[in-house]
Amino acid sequence: MTIALLHRTIKLLDRHPFRFGAVNRRGQHLQMKEKAPVLVVIPCLNEEAHLPGLLKSLADDPCSGLIVVADGGSTDGSKQIVRDAAQGDTRIVLLDNPKRIQSAGINLAVERYGGDYRQFVRVDAHCRYPAGYVTSLVEAASRTGAGSVVVSMVTEADRGCFQKGVAAAQNSVLGTGGSAHRHVGTGRWVEHGHHALMTVSEFQAVGGYCEGFRANEDAELDIRLTRRGTRIWLEAPLAITYFPRRSARRLWTQYLRYGEGRAMTIKRHRPPVRLRQVLPLTIVPAVVAAILAPFHLPGSAAFAVPLACWVVAALLVGAAIAARQRSWCALWSGVAALIMHAAWSAGFWMELLRSLRRVGNARQSTA
Repeated sequence: MTIALLHRTIKLLDRHPFRFGAVNRRGQHLQMKEKAPVLVVIPCLNEEAHLPGLLKSLADDPCSGLIVVADGGSTDGSKQIVRDAAQGDTRIVLLDNPKRIQSAGINLAVERYGGDYRQFVRVDAHCRYPAGYVTSLVEAASRTGAGSVVVSMVTEADRGCFQKGVAAAQNSVLGTGGSAHRHVGTGRWVEHGHHALMTVSEFQAVGGYCEGFRANEDAELDIRLTRRGTRIWLEAPLAITYFPRRSARRLWTQYLRYGEGRAMTIKRHRPPVRLRQVLPLTIVPAVVAAILAPFHLPGSAAFAVPLACWVVAALLVGAAIAARQRSWCALWSGVAALIMHAAWSAGFWMELLRSLRRVGNARQSTA
């Protein structure tokens, strides 16, 4: 009788590994589901300044399960910071992301570890998060029944006058065009927001992030999710803090990729284009026309006027922002806006021209 009872106990342990903290097929120690229901994924590249505080905040959250840092080849101290943290907390895992980009890192982490969790939370390392962030997301998903919960994002500078100007621009309509998730408001159903919590099964059902996107991969995924019927809830009061680029060159590169990504999304899905996206598209043609104006080409001079109006308007709005904030550094907001608008427009047109060239080459090869 004792032997039979022992056999029944062993079978019960095999049948319910989560409850007894067993080791799964990959060898990771599994916490009790009630205390750690959510997989946390952090795509990372050279974020040693933000990782220590971020990892501690996430580890202190009662709803954090496995915390996977998908590193895209950091050359600073980021990897060592994760290794050191993992020695004190077995839930923290360093995962090499050979494809480097964020979308690939998240896909890899969810593919490898998502089978043990119903939900996962995307946490971008270049941000600051409120205490209890993961728990708040889980509660929002439970309250609303949403398949995806997104959050608001406010921008804050942590170093340098130019960065303060970028933050001021990105916190205003001048830099965001009135995008819903770039301002703290009230919770509501949306088509897109800053990615936070997603249901693993729904994420995998649409194929995860498209790894061909270096930027705008979140908006592209949201189109596929909503077309499948997934509802996206904006938990607007749960705002995160984003630290913007500190130099004009990095800001230009960032928004150049945003423009490329948006062009790719439009080409793939043909979504409706909003006015805040149409207006920047006119910048590159206006710049080209202004350059050609001295050659007296027909109609070129007419484009120099709106170009001049755009530059003056951005600088004036930047001055108004600086006056309202009583900050000389905020004067850079006008310049930052010009860089963001022009880079986004350039990225969009570059991707469009590349697409046309690919189509032309394909036609020639089949001719």
